[in-house]
Amino acid sequence: MTVLPARSQLVHDALRAAGIAGDIVVLPDAASTAVLAAEALGVEVGAIANSLVFMSDGEPLLVMTSGAHRVDTAALAERLGRGRIQRANPDQVREATGQAIGGVAPTGHPAPLTTIVDEELARYPEIWAAGGTPHTVFPLTYDELVGLTGGTVAKVD
Repeated sequence: MTVLPARSQLVHDALRAAGIAGDIVVLPDAASTAVLAAEALGVEVGAIANSLVFMSDGEPLLVMTSGAHRVDTAALAERLGRGRIQRANPDQVREATGQAIGGVAPTGHPAPLTTIVDEELARYPEIWAAGGTPHTVFPLTYDELVGLTGGTVAKVD
């Protein structure tokens, strides 16, 4: 059995607690972008669930978006009835998730995060998300992602 990095072990434990069976895969090279992850896994870039951390109304907001999309922060803020949504800086990301940019998982954080899940991810029977480091990823279904994060499904682009 592969020994996982500490951050990925937290993600693994959270996956098992949620009843998700997908195993964390350790990649030989960092896959810190959706394009790199898709290439490493041999899947469409849209099947990569990017974990993007923003700040909105004084709190972190995790947006799980398809790797084929960019988040339209103004439109998303309007849809959600929130104030301005802006990208979190690296320190804010690490404080909110315990993980570094490029490896942020949808789970395994110090505390639950308000999460938005891109409705476009539902198009894929299997999606892949970061496993807590830029070298780790794991598969899950769209329904598992929504359940795992307690996320609100929305159009993000």
